[in-house]
Amino acid sequence: MPISMYPRRAMTATLVCALLSLAAGLAARVQTPQAPAVPRPDWGPWLEDDAPFFSSVLDARGAGASFPGNNLSPRTLVLPAGEGHWVAFDTDLLRVAAAWTGKGVTPTALAPGSYHQPNRKTPAGQKALPEPDGRVLIANGLYPGWQVGERPVLEDPRAPAPSVEEVGRGPVAADVGRFTAVRLTREGAVLEYEVAGSPVQEWITGATGRPDVVIRRFEIGATTQTTWLLLGVPAPGAEVSLAAAGAQRPVLERLAGRDGAAGVQVVRIPAHAAARRFAVATFTGAAPPIALRTLPSTPPAPRWPQVVTTTIAPSTSTDAYVVDDVPLPVENPWKRAVRVSDIQFLADGTGACVTLDGDVWLVRGLASLGGLVQWRRFASGLHEPLTLAIRDEQIHVFDRNGVWRLRDTDGDGEADRHELFSNAFAQTADTREFPSTIRLGPGGEFVIAKGGQEATTIGKHNGSVLRLSADGRSSTVLGYGLRQPQLAVHPQSGLVTASDQQGHYIPSTPLHIVRDRQFYGFLSDILPKESYPAPIAAPLTWIPHDVNASAMSQVWMLDSRMGPIDNGLVHIGYNRPELFRVLLDLDRPVPQAAVVSLTTAFDYPPLNGAVNPDDGQLYIAGFQIIGWGTTATRLAGLGRVRYTGAPVTVPRQVTPMREGVLLRFDVALDPKAASDVASYSASTWGYLRTPKYGSPRYKADGTAGVDTLVPGRAYVSADARAVFVTMPDMKPVMQLKVAWAIRARDGRAVTGEAYTTPYTLTTFNPRAEGFGDAVIDLTRREAQAPPTVTAAPTLEEGRDIFVKYGCLACHATERGAAIKLGPTLAGIFGASRPITGRTTPVIADEAYIRQSLREPSAAIVVGFDRGGSGMPSFAGVLSDAQVESVVLFLRSLK
Repeated sequence: MPISMYPRRAMTATLVCALLSLAAGLAARVQTPQAPAVPRPDWGPWLEDDAPFFSSVLDARGAGASFPGNNLSPRTLVLPAGEGHWVAFDTDLLRVAAAWTGKGVTPTALAPGSYHQPNRKTPAGQKALPEPDGRVLIANGLYPGWQVGERPVLEDPRAPAPSVEEVGRGPVAADVGRFTAVRLTREGAVLEYEVAGSPVQEWITGATGRPDVVIRRFEIGATTQTTWLLLGVPAPGAEVSLAAAGAQRPVLERLAGRDGAAGVQVVRIPAHAAARRFAVATFTGAAPPIALRTLPSTPPAPRWPQVVTTTIAPSTSTDAYVVDDVPLPVENPWKRAVRVSDIQFLADGTGACVTLDGDVWLVRGLASLGGLVQWRRFASGLHEPLTLAIRDEQIHVFDRNGVWRLRDTDGDGEADRHELFSNAFAQTADTREFPSTIRLGPGGEFVIAKGGQEATTIGKHNGSVLRLSADGRSSTVLGYGLRQPQLAVHPQSGLVTASDQQGHYIPSTPLHIVRDRQFYGFLSDILPKESYPAPIAAPLTWIPHDVNASAMSQVWMLDSRMGPIDNGLVHIGYNRPELFRVLLDLDRPVPQAAVVSLTTAFDYPPLNGAVNPDDGQLYIAGFQIIGWGTTATRLAGLGRVRYTGAPVTVPRQVTPMREGVLLRFDVALDPKAASDVASYSASTWGYLRTPKYGSPRYKADGTAGVDTLVPGRAYVSADARAVFVTMPDMKPVMQLKVAWAIRARDGRAVTGEAYTTPYTLTTFNPRAEGFGDAVIDLTRREAQAPPTVTAAPTLEEGRDIFVKYGCLACHATERGAAIKLGPTLAGIFGASRPITGRTTPVIADEAYIRQSLREPSAAIVVGFDRGGSGMPSFAGVLSDAQVESVVLFLRSLK
C-alpha cells in the first residue's frame, strides 16, 4: 500500500478545541459521539479527619476591615487546633497568616476542588483562591512573623518580584529565619524553624472545652539578641494573653502601625543564654489558663497500618513494548482517591508514588509479571505535588511549598518528619504555577521546573527551570520563558532537557536543552508583546501540535533492560497518551533531535515515570483533570512499559543530510521492500512566533500549507539495517516529517513517521555509513500527480474527524454536560454569539465555523477568552474538504 493510502495519524484532542469561539449544546437529530463516562468512586473527604496538617494557598484579604488588607500567602501549612479552630502558618515569612474558627479553607484550589468533580478546572490567576472558611480571630500582614533588633517593622523585606504587587517573593533571608520541618507527634504537628540562627519549635493546640481559644506554645533556643514575635491583629472582641516564667521573661506588647496594621500584638523576647518556653493564647470571652509544658516528642502511632494489594494485569500484546496495568489502590480503608502523578524508585525496587492530593504511597512487588502489588501510605498533607525524586534513599517531593524531604525516624513505615529541604525560590499563588518536575543531578543537586502561565502578576520564577544547590540553600535559574516545562536530567552528564506546550509565541510543541539562563519564548498574556527580554533559544526539535499537544517529562533509560532504547531518552505525551523515542544528535553546531512513536498503549494520560532498578523496565504514572484535555478514558493509572524481546521496528537514527534522509533500524530489512522509493514520503513546513496561540503551517513561500519532498532513490546498507532516501530539495527547515512503510526481513511490517528540525545538513558518506561504495544518484524524480478526488465532503467524514481527532477531550456533546476546555457544541449552527471585544454578536454560520478553525483567535465567545490558553489555527493542517466536512457535521447538530 503506498504511503499516501495509510490512515492519517489521529490528531490531538484539540482539533475542534479551535472552536473556542463556538456555542454550546447539541440536539439529537444525528447520533453524536459521547465522551466516556468519568468514574466517580465513593471517595471520602479530601481533608481527612485525622490529618495533622495540610498545605494550601490562603487568601485572607477579605477577612475584614479590622485586619491587614493585603494578606495573601502562597505557601502555608494549615493546622487544626481543635474545637473547629485552624491556624495557617506562612513558611516564607514565618508568620501566622491567620487563625480562625470554622471548617478549614474553601475548596477552590485544584486538588480539593477537583477531588469529587474531576471535570472541575481551576481558573487561571489569583482571583478564586482558598480562603479561611469561618470567622478570623487574628491575622498578620505581609511582614516577617519573627524579627530581631530594636523594634519590629511592618514591611516586607524581601526583594520585589517583577510585578511589585506580587506577594509570592520567596522566603525571608536566611539571617532573618528559615523554616526547617514539620515533626509529627501523638499530640499533633510541631513546627520547627530558625530565627536569626536560634532554633524555634512551635506547637499549636486548642483548649479542652473552650471552642474560642487557640494556643501557640514555643520553645526558643539561646540568643544574644532581642527577638520579636508578631502575633497579629486580633478580631474585634478577641484578646491575646501570654504565659511565661523566669527572669527576663517575654513581654506582650501592642505595636501601633500604619496602613491598617495598627494594633499588632507582639511578644518581645529578651536575649537569653538558655532555651526557654512560653505560650500565647488568642481567645474570646474569659481568659483561659495556659499551662507551660514541654512540647510533645513521641512519634505518632501509624495512621495507615493497612497494606492494600492489587494484582498486575500483564498485556497480551505481542509488540516489542507493551504496557502492563498496575491497578491503583482505589479500594482502600480510607476511601482515598489515588491520582498518581509520578513514580520514582528506591534501590531495592520499591516505588514511591505521589498524588495530586498530597499523598505519597510506597509500592512493593512491581517486578513480578502478574503478581500481587502491595501499597502502603507513607505521607500526606503536601501541596498539590506532581513529582518527586530520590536521593540517598530518601524521598524528596516538590510541591508548591518547596522541596520536602520525607523521613521515617521511628521505622514504622510512615513519614513522621517533613523537612523543608529547599524553598530557595519564589512561588506565587497563581493556580498555574505548578510544581511540574524535580529530578536529581549528578552532584546531588536537584533541577526543578515551574509552570509559567501567569494571569495576574509576573512572579520571580514562573515558567523557569532552576538548579537547587546540593544543600538546598540556594537556586540558580537555568532557563526561563517557558509555559509549562517538564524535564529530565541526565544522571551522569547533568544535561537538562525540557518540553513545553504550544502557546502564545510558542508555535508548536518544542523539546529543549535548558542551560545558560536562556529565554525560551513564552510571554504571559499580561506582558507587552512588542519585544522579547532576550534572544529566543532554539529547541532541539519542534513536534507538531497534532502529534504531541501536551508534552510532559522525559526519562533517561540508564540501567534499563529494555533492548534498543537502553541508555536513550524517552519523551512522554499527555493529550494523546504516547511515549516517543528521542533520537539525539548533539554533535552538530546546533544540537538537534528527532522523535518517533514508541507506544500508544495507554488508556490513562501519562505524566512522569522512571526505570525500576529491580526489573529494568519503565513505569509511567498519570492522571487527568478533565479540563486539561486528553483522549484518555481512565481517570488515573500506573503502567509498566515492558520489553517483550520482540523485534523493535522503531528506528534508532533519523538524520537529515544534504542529499536526503538516513534511517537506521535495529532489525534487518527486506532489501526489496526497503529499496522501493514509493514506500517513503516527506514534507516540510515552518511556523511563526506571534502573539496568537500557536501557529498555522507555512510553506517556504509563506503561504499556508506544507511543501512535499519527492524521494528520488532508496539505498539499503550492507547489513540491511539502514536506508538512505535521496531527497534533492533538502534544506534546513523548522519542521521535517519523514514517513515509511516497508518490511523487515522476517516479513514484519516496519512503518512509522519521524519529526525533526534540521538546522544544519551534513554530507552523506556512503562508506562511513555502511553503504560501501554506493554511488548516490541525485536525479530528481518528478512528483506524481495526486489522484483526483471526486467525493464531496460529508457529514459522516466530519463526525469521523470529530471522533478520530479527539475533539471530545475538549468539547462535551450533550446538553447539561460540564463545560470542558472548550464550549459544549449543542445548537451551534445559527446561534447568536457574543464576541469578546465587540459590541455586536455574530451568527455561527458556515463562514464563522471555517474562520474558527483557521483563525481561532479572530472571534472568541465571551467567557472563553482564557488567559494563557487558546487553540491553534488549523490552516495548512486540515484540507479544505476536511474543513467542509466538519462544517457539515456541526451544522447537523441542531
